[in-house]
Amino acid sequence: MASGASTALSASLLRQITYSTTRFGIYEYLKNLNPGTPAFPTLVAMASTSGFLGGIAGNPADIINVRMQHDSALPAAQRRNYRNAIDGLIRMTREEGWRSLFRGVWPNSMRAVLMTASQLASYDVFKDLLLTHTRLTDNLTTHFSASILAGFVATTICSPVDVIKTRVMSAKESEGLVKLLTKIYKVEGAGWMFRGWLPSFVRLGPHTVATFLFLEQHKKWYRRLKGIEEDYEAV
Repeated sequence: MASGASTALSASLLRQITYSTTRFGIYEYLKNLNPGTPAFPTLVAMASTSGFLGGIAGNPADIINVRMQHDSALPAAQRRNYRNAIDGLIRMTREEGWRSLFRGVWPNSMRAVLMTASQLASYDVFKDLLLTHTRLTDNLTTHFSASILAGFVATTICSPVDVIKTRVMSAKESEGLVKLLTKIYKVEGAGWMFRGWLPSFVRLGPHTVATFLFLEQHKKWYRRLKGIEEDYEAV
């Protein structure tokens, strides 16, 4: 039998394939439809749209990912023991109905909107500010600086929604959002909104940096291949 870590890896990969590919692809597509440098509200609107669609596309894999990560913390009798992400999707559909694949889709989509707007739009804004107001050029230093700032913004904005999403998706039964928030507030107070902020940033910060460094290099290689002129002078 595969180990828990390798088993959960399939869910993480499926989530990235469905969620991240959708939101990044749509965001870049929408940016290409707007010539020049879009204004910040336009960037936020485009990022929110792509994030919302990505949240819907990635919701089934996100549920499986959350369940598989938390499975070992449950008593043996309550564990689901999914063999891999595909097995989890099949069993959820068979045992709980196809609607279970979209449990928590609205808070998850709202989280995806916040994540994409705060991560992608803020990255573009920070990058533009660095290129405009400093001596930095369009190189790895600029990409790293802008991405770490974007990771900080995204972690802070998404922390409350992450807590809600995890509670909803790991629940055995459906529970109203208002009832859930009331219960959390009574037990944990207002501090629940930023519970786990530091480990979230430790995870999301490097992830954001790696994502944008790869994305920038990919776009640079693509432009060179297609003979497209760079927006900024690279070094």
